Amino acid sequence: MGEQKPLPPGEALRAVAACFLTSLALLTRHRVRMPKEHVGMRLGFDRDTTAVVYRETRLDSGLAKDPCTLVVTFRLRLVRGGPAHALFRRESLLNTPLFVGFPGFASKLWLAHDEHDRYRGVYEWDGADRAEHYARSLWRVLELVSVPGSIRYAVVPGTRRDDVIAEPRLLESLERGDTAWRRTAAGM
Repeated sequence: MGEQKPLPPGEALRAVAACFLTSLALLTRHRVRMPKEHVGMRLGFDRDTTAVVYRETRLDSGLAKDPCTLVVTFRLRLVRGGPAHALFRRESLLNTPLFVGFPGFASKLWLAHDEHDRYRGVYEWDGADRAEHYARSLWRVLELVSVPGSIRYAVVPGTRRDDVIAEPRLLESLERGDTAWRRTAAGM
């Protein structure tokens, strides 16, 4: 995977707008699910950080035909302290239409902030190219509220989200300068 960068603003805006319209249709047809299966699970990452899953979202079965795992990491600019983080977690539900309508979305685990105030989303996506397109589109939305330079993502082709959770070494093959998103066995 090449250098991480957002899509051009116009292209990202068109992608997010199309996603939003598709999301509304999916929500009205009750195809978006919010299972509780992984809520409360604590995941460990490198640098001795952990984060708790506070929400899960999936589309229909949540399983992709051409699976890949996408991990997105960011730090919010103005959210500090327990009450602010709690408010963000409640408000973040309103962000659902910004991703469920993207082509290839299957499921997402929403992770609370870690010890360094980093938030993560761990997704299963149908197709690595689609996951990359989503991450680069999402970047334009995240940069409005994130600490500059804190947005990172990783696409792991050929893996299901739950496989990555169960076997953290699947992520070790990726070459990243900043590996704060990598799962470690310590969190299992």
